[in-house]
Amino acid sequence: MTTSADHEPHRAVTTADVAQPPRWPLWQRVAFRTLAVFLGLLIIPDLLSGVIPGLENAIDAAVQGANRHLLHVAPTLVAPNGSGDTSWAWARLGLILLVTAVAVIIWSIADRQRASYARANWWLRTILRYHLASAALTYGIIKVFALQMSFPMLSQLATPLGDLLPMRLSWLFIGYSVPYQVFCGVMETLAGVFLLWRRSITLGLILAAAAFANVVLLNLAYDVPVKLYASQLLLVCVVLLAQDAPRLVRGLVLNQPTEASLLDVPPPAGRKVVIARYVVKAVVIYVIGVIPLMSGWERARDAAQPVTAVPLAVGVYDVTRFVRNGDTIPALVQDTARWRDVIIDNARQGSVGTTDTLFWQRYRRGYFRFRADTAARTLTIWRTSMRQDSTFVATARYALRDSTGAQLWMVLHGDSLAIELTRSPRHFQLAERQFHWISEYNR
Repeated sequence: MTTSADHEPHRAVTTADVAQPPRWPLWQRVAFRTLAVFLGLLIIPDLLSGVIPGLENAIDAAVQGANRHLLHVAPTLVAPNGSGDTSWAWARLGLILLVTAVAVIIWSIADRQRASYARANWWLRTILRYHLASAALTYGIIKVFALQMSFPMLSQLATPLGDLLPMRLSWLFIGYSVPYQVFCGVMETLAGVFLLWRRSITLGLILAAAAFANVVLLNLAYDVPVKLYASQLLLVCVVLLAQDAPRLVRGLVLNQPTEASLLDVPPPAGRKVVIARYVVKAVVIYVIGVIPLMSGWERARDAAQPVTAVPLAVGVYDVTRFVRNGDTIPALVQDTARWRDVIIDNARQGSVGTTDTLFWQRYRRGYFRFRADTAARTLTIWRTSMRQDSTFVATARYALRDSTGAQLWMVLHGDSLAIELTRSPRHFQLAERQFHWISEYNR
């Protein structure tokens, strides 16, 4: 809410420069109160919910009550899961807006004589920029190791393009190109690093605003269910940059000399407080920077050492014979329980070309996890999903014909099944990761 004060060129910025802030106009004080309450309610409860016992339940009760008596977002609220834009999340946002309106009115009446909020604004900016740095580093580092969006699995490559929802299409688009994902990660990581030091905060905010604006646009354009959180991060960037707008316009737009920013100069404090700041900052950097970096490195190292899939190798297998209770089911029969193919994606999971809801359904394929017992020649199969559903499906006996196929015997829905699998020569050009400097025609 404050702007950078004029001072002589080349003079070092000290805490004395911000010791006597001028009186803020009314609109600026009201704007600060609104942003402090609104952003505080968005960010701080999430930080404390894992520390204060019962806080998460209290927040849920407040959201449920507000929805039931005031907001009516949905008859039954769905909590955030793989989606951050659930009815519960929207009801929470509505409650925060209501509380913000009431709190700002009360605060403005009770504190109407205050001249400014310079010290409080420093605290608000500090909390917001570390929140922003944490998000940028978390999402940036995981992209640097190309772990957030993975290369399309065989099951996804076998899914017709027209069956994909926009969100999955965007996910696969980014996951397909490791260089592009790493580039996005580097930009977000640099933004997070620059936000950790006062001299580079402005550069960090500009990079963060550009990176998160791109994320928000992707989320809106491809219906990715993280619109609320991504918009929150972009809003924080805009708020922090807006406080420095006059200086930025002079320097970047009008090409005029401008002064150094005083917005993030800490309030005057004693030696013990300064030492405490450095200690807290070191802990925060370790938590939001070093830990994600170490975790990303370990995950990337593990991903670089794939486990061989047994007993069937990774690949596509056509179901050449499907026998149910002794009756052979022709491939042309429109039977929802009849399998078209089986795809082994890796050593832990695969999918079946069927709409049988005993498997987790996505884009008309049934997904499963499995574990092989090569001594007993059995496969234990579980239903799988993004939430790692542990529902048991079946235990199948298998016999390997050779490297080209296998036979399976199991019981599903009370029916005895005998299934013959033959390795398919099907090839996906997208898996080739093609790149050409010279292209004689449009592919």
